[in-house]
Amino acid sequence: MSLSVVILAAGQGTRMKSATPKVLHEISGKPMLFHAIDAAQQISDDITVVLYHEAVRIQKAIDTNYNNIKFHTQDVAQFPGTGGALKGVHTTHDKVLILNGDMPLVTMEALSLLIQGDADINMSVITLENPSGYGRVAITNGNVLEIIEEKDCTESQKKIETVNAGVYCVKKEVLERYIPTIKNDNAQKEYYLTDIIKMAVDEGKIVHSVMVNEEEFKGVNSKLDLAHAEEIHQRRIKAAWMKAGVSMRLSETIYIDTHATFEGECIVENGVTILGASHIVSSHIKAQSVIEDATIENSDVGPMARIRPASILSDSHIGNFVEVKKSTLKGVKAGHLSYLGDATIEAGTNIGAGVITCNYDGKKKYQTIIGKNVFVGSDTQLIAPVVIEDDVMIAAGSTINKNIAKGELAISRTPIKTVKNFFYKFFTESHNAN
Repeated sequence: MSLSVVILAAGQGTRMKSATPKVLHEISGKPMLFHAIDAAQQISDDITVVLYHEAVRIQKAIDTNYNNIKFHTQDVAQFPGTGGALKGVHTTHDKVLILNGDMPLVTMEALSLLIQGDADINMSVITLENPSGYGRVAITNGNVLEIIEEKDCTESQKKIETVNAGVYCVKKEVLERYIPTIKNDNAQKEYYLTDIIKMAVDEGKIVHSVMVNEEEFKGVNSKLDLAHAEEIHQRRIKAAWMKAGVSMRLSETIYIDTHATFEGECIVENGVTILGASHIVSSHIKAQSVIEDATIENSDVGPMARIRPASILSDSHIGNFVEVKKSTLKGVKAGHLSYLGDATIEAGTNIGAGVITCNYDGKKKYQTIIGKNVFVGSDTQLIAPVVIEDDVMIAAGSTINKNIAKGELAISRTPIKTVKNFFYKFFTESHNAN
């Protein structure tokens, strides 16, 4: 690949009003900067991320998830601004795509439009029905003549609907010529990348305008922008999975993490949340259920169930208000109102209502092992560590704190005590006392 990519991610993002760096705020379970990196990696093997604010934190996050990303720390004290961000950046290839780290909706297809042709600069532009607040881009025969800041626009220039989308593909030699010469003689005393457009035009170089989709080049500067961007991204994710054969009921109410995957014919009902790298195979996830980093195969879950991380369900029925955590269930029925944590449960086993595995003693977590064809009666507590072998019946209301052998009935109940005529005595005495 004969293209380098520089991603600008040095800004403080003060409008986010957050201790988290702006570019690490997540869209569909992934930091927005990572979405930009993913798109860049599809077209380039030379990617540099420019950092400043929270540079160590952002670099650590990138290094944890990617290989071969280069970093440059902007000298903001001497060279603030987007032009200053490029000072000292070294790239490998003859073309350089300059991308923003707060554009999580950009795609490889959109970026590919910007790297075509042999212009000195390809500049992304969008058309807005109401361009108020934006600098205008004057274009003739497809080439950029100038960028006019709104405050400097004449009345006729204010009618221009074309504005700068903020992404550029520039010949390396052009960058090397102009970046060192950018001045900061403006009200903000910053070095602006857009200044190279005027320099190039003044010297007769070709600055080609590339019309792009506003949605794909949407920047995120606030929590409101973040929410809007995630709505768009979620629509993309769900549209792709529905085209692949997943059925979704009221899809606008469903949330699916960018890492989640589906296989076979799946049904996802309204209000479902699927987080992390969950993998759903030929299963039915019913309304309002939450799936977190879990694998579900040939099973139905919910409504209103929660499957927590590291759980593996196959050929199982999980009903309403059942929570499964870090457990493996194979051919199990747990119809309602149960907590199954740190457990392994085999085929043919039925878990009654109100059953819980008591897996935590305040210091450590312990395993519950349940064999095949076990019937666990309602309102049973299984105090781990405990092993329930095959073909066992556990009576309702039992507390099991020892292993149960194959074929046994386990029952743990306090004998019932009754007091004759207590009801009448209690209420008569209470009434007389009043």
